[in-house]
Amino acid sequence: MPGVLKIILQRLALGVLTLFIVSIVIFTAVNMLPGDFAELILGQGATPEAVASIRRDLGLDQPALTRYFEWLGDMLTGNLGTSFAQLNFQTNMGGGEMKTVVSQIAPRFANTMFLAGVTAAIAVPFALMLGILSALYRNSVFDRFTNIFTLSSISSPEFFLAYILILFLAVLNPILPSLSNIYEGMGFGERLQKTLLPALTLTLVVTAHMMRMTRAAIINLLASPYIEMARLKGMSPMRVIVKHALPNALAPIINVIALNLAYLITGVVVVEVVFVYPGIGQLFVDAVKIRDIPVVQACCLIFAGAYILLNLTADILSVLSNPRLRHPK
Repeated sequence: MPGVLKIILQRLALGVLTLFIVSIVIFTAVNMLPGDFAELILGQGATPEAVASIRRDLGLDQPALTRYFEWLGDMLTGNLGTSFAQLNFQTNMGGGEMKTVVSQIAPRFANTMFLAGVTAAIAVPFALMLGILSALYRNSVFDRFTNIFTLSSISSPEFFLAYILILFLAVLNPILPSLSNIYEGMGFGERLQKTLLPALTLTLVVTAHMMRMTRAAIINLLASPYIEMARLKGMSPMRVIVKHALPNALAPIINVIALNLAYLITGVVVVEVVFVYPGIGQLFVDAVKIRDIPVVQACCLIFAGAYILLNLTADILSVLSNPRLRHPK
């Protein structure tokens, strides 16, 4: 166990270092975006004095290094700042309650997590089932059809799949709503119905990776001596795969599932925009349009943190599920 604990601590330290490096990249990239928020809100007729005044009020006149360390310190305390758009709104409206970046992101992030959860609940069992059946009936018509279907879905852009599903499930056959107008206080059943179409779009995108990795990992183990022994004992092919092959193929399967779950959180921007889903991806696109730097930086940091966390989780679970990794020679 001390060896496993050491491996886990090493992975966590590496994750923290990676997140720190990513924060530098995020800050640099966001501040290199073309355009200026002060000029954007003042319009073309803005005077240099007015632009300078707004930049001074927002702290944009400070050196980049100073602003980065201030942002990093606030981030470590959970303070992601205040939206520039909110500051502009409060100035024009003459005061009122100020909304922080955290209060803006929290409900959107909850919506994105709900979408990712619904997609994972559909995609993971579906992909595992297809992978097991493809391995069981490999080189059959079913196996070839499954491979063609999954490769076609993953090769198509998300927006194309989204519009195809809207055409068949919302226009020609009005089964599901084409727009996901989620709001606070909505019942679970109604929320699920409005989330189902974007969830099906994401399912088509992520199923192929998980299905093909499951199939490849199981087929790779079917030639092992203990699998041959299980067959000689008279066990059914399905039982051999589920009881003997699948548990030993968990490490690569866990990795690919975690990577696709990370995509469900970080790669939902296009799908959320197509379905007007009020998630963090839609908020990110809106913030980029108006150069709202605090919101853009916070969204990027959440995307990076979620991706790194799920990769670390997959790495740790792979170590725990494989005795050879738990006890390296």
